[in-house]
Amino acid sequence: MYEKISINIVAWNSMEFIPELLKSISEQTFRDFHVLIIDNGSSDGVEAFVRANYPQVTFLRNARNLGFSPAHNQAIRYAIDRWEGDDLADRFLLVTNPDVIFSATFLEELMKGVVAHPTVGSFQGKLMRAMIENGQDEALKETVKSDLIDSTGLVLNRNRTCTDRGAGELDTGQFDAKNDLFGVTGALALYRANALKEIGRKDEYFDTDFFLYKEDVDLAWRLDKKGWKARFVPSAVAYHHRGAFGKEKMNWIERIRNRRRKSSMRNWYSTRNHILLLVKNQPFWSGVVASPWIFWFEIRRFVYTCLFEPRNLSAYLSAIGLVPRMLKKRFTKYP
Repeated sequence: MYEKISINIVAWNSMEFIPELLKSISEQTFRDFHVLIIDNGSSDGVEAFVRANYPQVTFLRNARNLGFSPAHNQAIRYAIDRWEGDDLADRFLLVTNPDVIFSATFLEELMKGVVAHPTVGSFQGKLMRAMIENGQDEALKETVKSDLIDSTGLVLNRNRTCTDRGAGELDTGQFDAKNDLFGVTGALALYRANALKEIGRKDEYFDTDFFLYKEDVDLAWRLDKKGWKARFVPSAVAYHHRGAFGKEKMNWIERIRNRRRKSSMRNWYSTRNHILLLVKNQPFWSGVVASPWIFWFEIRRFVYTCLFEPRNLSAYLSAIGLVPRMLKKRFTKYP
């Protein structure tokens, strides 16, 4: 019998983080889970490490980097196939980044939230920031678990950007009573299996056209449109290696600096996939109401791209080319 939770990890040259993640998983007080790693063609020895130290972990290897969405879809299909005949309302997929660390009671506390809310489709714990100090010196290298929030859930703003609630803020419990969410962050997200089954399109749960970035926002929007709610469980604590930057609330100078710290590939996909999100998911009438904020943001973003990231103008062309596919996905009904 396949366990109640499938912890799904997509790895790509993730040896810097995988050992700490797997150690934290092995120390969980809740034990009804199975760990599945989908490796996207790593060359850093992660497979040898896992097989030698965690033989109970299922390790599946792709020959090349397929991206976040296709690899996680593989993991979701793998788990659902093994739950055949089981009640999928009581089976769960935990989408997990390799650079996450669980507190020992993370799963136990998260499942308390699940039991208390049997009709909710997705759950998120309190994700805090972790940072590596003395990273260049193996003898002094250590992980610092901070009091800064990484995410307490996804917030859909009036301009239809989506941000991690509380990102970069000092945790004082300010979000602990605000449990209803638009969606959960893909860095560490628990999905009810029957909710994913309902919104899956021919076994495509995360949209493979996105490849990287904002797949979690797309999935959250689709679940929300189907009536599946998302919930924050503050007592379930984990840590995410994202560094000290990345506040939710920034002025325009801080936003430019923050964006320039990120990889050009990340910015390219972020630009393109934001447009795909709107085409695929934005309801017409609420879009009309929000149009002043949407257009003002899009105009500023386009001008910024022209001035500072002209290479990313191709992201707009790529998005235009994918509009027919997004419209087909938007209007095609799947069982």
